[in-house]
Amino acid sequence: MTAEQLISFARGAPSLDIVDVEGLKAAAVRAFDADPAGVTAYGTSVGYLPLRKWIAEKHGVEADQVLVTNGSLQADAFLFDHLVRPGDAVVVERPTYDRTLLNLQRMGSELYGISVQPDGLDTAELRKLLESGVRPRLAHVIPNYQNPAGMTLSLEKRRELLDLAAEYEFTIFEDDPYADIRFRGEALPSMLSLDTRNVVVHASSFTKTVCPGVRVGYLVGPADLIAAIAKNATSLYISPGMVSQAIVHQFCVSGDIDRSIETVRAALGERARVLAESLRRHLPQARFVEPDGGYFLWVELPEDVLVDRLAPAAAERGVAVVKGSDFVLDGGRHALRLAFSAVTADRIDEGVRRLAAAVEAVRG
Repeated sequence: MTAEQLISFARGAPSLDIVDVEGLKAAAVRAFDADPAGVTAYGTSVGYLPLRKWIAEKHGVEADQVLVTNGSLQADAFLFDHLVRPGDAVVVERPTYDRTLLNLQRMGSELYGISVQPDGLDTAELRKLLESGVRPRLAHVIPNYQNPAGMTLSLEKRRELLDLAAEYEFTIFEDDPYADIRFRGEALPSMLSLDTRNVVVHASSFTKTVCPGVRVGYLVGPADLIAAIAKNATSLYISPGMVSQAIVHQFCVSGDIDRSIETVRAALGERARVLAESLRRHLPQARFVEPDGGYFLWVELPEDVLVDRLAPAAAERGVAVVKGSDFVLDGGRHALRLAFSAVTADRIDEGVRRLAAAVEAVRG
């Protein structure tokens, strides 16, 4: 392995070649030139006000419905802290983002995992749970190119979920950082845009469209909820990072973000296609749904392949993966999440070849 470079399918981050470094440098200069006082001051707990306004216009809401945070994970934490108490029932997808699971478990919530199908959350399974008497405070849903499963929630299921939330009086937390990274199919409307009954709180991030280092995410929801969270945010940190948010604002208003999204879409579309082809070639026994966007592909392996043994065997062969068991309350012992975002297309086939060799080794 000394001469061979590690190929990592473990991290959901873009490779440097698809980050618009020059555009961000220029946006930083413009931010300091245009608003030196705003960039260098404390700011407000709702975030950099011009960026807040830009986000509100993007989503067709009022500015007082937006809170800009240090990354979307902090937006999640603020919402969970505000809404969820120990013992509260919370619905999550099965599988779901590992940090969401950890944070909700840490808060002492009672978690109910609902299966994910090729067209997203199994709403029939959710309805059965609700009819059995469970009354969740919150349902956490990643509707587009889900992390880790790569699935997209169908329009029909989005509408059904909104109806269930209204009927059983729970909040839908629409966690949507991947929406703009679509490389196949048609974009679907967000549940936020379809919501007429104030049951949706929406979160997103500039991590996937600009770069992870900016740490800029946001919440969109009813104005009174956002005001209450903003009050708590003031006590926590006075304001989030104004420098990052002002740079992102300049990057957005210049149109650089649209070019950045096109670059990311094109690169990741090719990577997803190459990954799917390589899996079919080297691991024909693997089951997966090829994603229409995002960063991730979920692989189900045969029952005799235990990922607790596979992950170290893959690492020995110079390929890093994440175990499926990290993304569920229990199970996932034969599944992997493969992130194709950071692996250039010319390295993917070799990565899958190494993974296939590891699978053969642990099956033996």
